Amino acid sequence: MEHRQLGRSGLRVSRLALGTMTWGLDTDADEAAEQLSTFHEAGGTLIDTADVYQDGRTEEILGDLLTTQLPRDEVVLATKAVARRKPGPFGGGASRGALLTALDGSLRRLRTDHVDLWQLHAWDPSVPLDETLSAIDTAVTSGRVRYAGISNYAGWQLATAATYQNAHPTRTPLIATQAEYSLLERGIEREVTPAATHHGLGLLAWAPLGRGVLTGKYRNATPPDSRGATSHLASYVEHHRTERAARIVHAVLTAAEGLGSAPVHVALAWVRDRPGVTAPILGARTNTQLKTALAAEDLTLPPAIRAALDDISAPDQSYPERNPAQP
Repeated sequence: MEHRQLGRSGLRVSRLALGTMTWGLDTDADEAAEQLSTFHEAGGTLIDTADVYQDGRTEEILGDLLTTQLPRDEVVLATKAVARRKPGPFGGGASRGALLTALDGSLRRLRTDHVDLWQLHAWDPSVPLDETLSAIDTAVTSGRVRYAGISNYAGWQLATAATYQNAHPTRTPLIATQAEYSLLERGIEREVTPAATHHGLGLLAWAPLGRGVLTGKYRNATPPDSRGATSHLASYVEHHRTERAARIVHAVLTAAEGLGSAPVHVALAWVRDRPGVTAPILGARTNTQLKTALAAEDLTLPPAIRAALDDISAPDQSYPERNPAQP
């Protein structure tokens, strides 16, 4: 698998990342072990998790596997904090105390003394930004974190945080941002992607398969063994089951047929090679699904097909994102 620099940093990661949101829920520990082995054998290095996934159980599963199955120094380990996990002053949010408490909890569950990429899972408007960012600086200077990033930030939030960190040489620069990005969700192209590129942050794209809709399996019905059939993820999938999405899915299926490939590969290859993207995050439920997704590494979309997909999925844009008004 090819590797890329993550943002304007020296950290190199695989251009496909392994997501773990379903571990401990729809993916048990044995299946997770198979996924980790498959991903590693394919040359993957970047593994993404979060303290809030299954109330910490996901990190525990990953920590066990990095102790018993795979050497810790062969992966780039990324986790996130901010989401509320329990009551009390340090149970969630982006205060300095809550963040550093969350980090210590993640390290215990992951059974490691440091994470390679620590990400702020969401913007917290109730906490002064300088306080939130000071937690990143403390985490890095203490050796518990190597690099820092953000997740689900709007363009102005990203630019504000990055500018603050870059304003002083002793602060830790942000090198990555996570955002939902797929042929069905291109809203970040208005402001987030340009801001990330300007400030040197690499983009990690979650839900690159449009929450599963771009596979084509939801075209006519909801398969009983799919995420869309579960009570906890039905609304997550339903979000992208629209008339517009149906047109885009049809285009993906047509492109896949013409290339002799699979819709999964077409959708992933499109995201992977978009400007600013470092890696799509693969959130497979099963090892079979992961193997299918990883095969996208072998596909590069022809310019004509990429242009057609760009056109049919183009997001609405207006002033000032499209073109500044002329005086």
